[in-house]
Amino acid sequence: MNLVQRAVGAVVGSAVGDALGAPFEFGPAGAFSARHPAPGAGGEMHGGGGWDAGEATDDTQMAVHVAESLLERGGLDLPDIFARFQRWAADRPKDIGLQTEDVLSRGLPWDQAAAAHYRSSHRAAGNGALMRATPSAVYFARDGRQATMDAARRIAALTHGDPAAWKGSAIFHDLVRVALDGANPLDELPRTLTAVHPDHRERYATVLAPGWHPGRATEVNGAVWPCLGSAVWALRTTRGYEDALRAAIDLGGDTDTVAAVTGGLAGAVYGPASIPTAWTEPLHVPLPGSGGRILRPQHLHDLARRLVEQPRAAERNGA
Repeated sequence: MNLVQRAVGAVVGSAVGDALGAPFEFGPAGAFSARHPAPGAGGEMHGGGGWDAGEATDDTQMAVHVAESLLERGGLDLPDIFARFQRWAADRPKDIGLQTEDVLSRGLPWDQAAAAHYRSSHRAAGNGALMRATPSAVYFARDGRQATMDAARRIAALTHGDPAAWKGSAIFHDLVRVALDGANPLDELPRTLTAVHPDHRERYATVLAPGWHPGRATEVNGAVWPCLGSAVWALRTTRGYEDALRAAIDLGGDTDTVAAVTGGLAGAVYGPASIPTAWTEPLHVPLPGSGGRILRPQHLHDLARRLVEQPRAAERNGA
């Protein structure tokens, strides 16, 4: 499996997880298996909870806006990403996190809004930056551990003022980077954690440890630590994309985001051929803030390929 195939697996895999988990959001543990007890039987990608069958949520919508900014601007343009987020939020998406909505509607500049929210609320360690991280993880993977983790922190900080949210996104970026290289991201976890600030390292080491189970979480999985920990747990305790997604959604709670994060990792590890066709065929991504576009799987395939292959602005200019 080559790099482009793994990138497609990550981007499509995250979107599929998002859409697959959406109807079960805030439901009880085990709801997915109760409704679909036999793996591979079909019919799992159904509607519910206000979502049509195969419809991706804000997780994938924001991820696509990040991806398109990186591609159109030829690299990381934080004001541009923030402006895209603002247009998206103003176009009345079906779902938007309370924290993200507050940050984007404050009328403050891109480099002040999230910090202002954090100062006033003291709560900004949700998983809303982690949920959209797969395309940027793919894009920056070629730059190595330090660069990709730094980019992750900077993108996360656009909407999340708590450094804990930055660290979770950075860890995820590096795990995807490792998977895209064809290595086992679980084997690299100790080295990834050495790049995390000591103030946050122990808490992430706890939820990413081999013996940790989501039932031990001290917060709901709408928080960044158990969300990332649950995705890694699902990858570690299963042997394929489909089983990993089933395990992630069966945890209940914030099922679309936990499944989106799991899908990004598992898709990079197992590749696009591991994703059931019955799950990809109905997939679609309505994209508020972009003139009413609706993206289909082929659009996501092309997006992933370009994230890997398109030269950066500096490269095009001979730098």
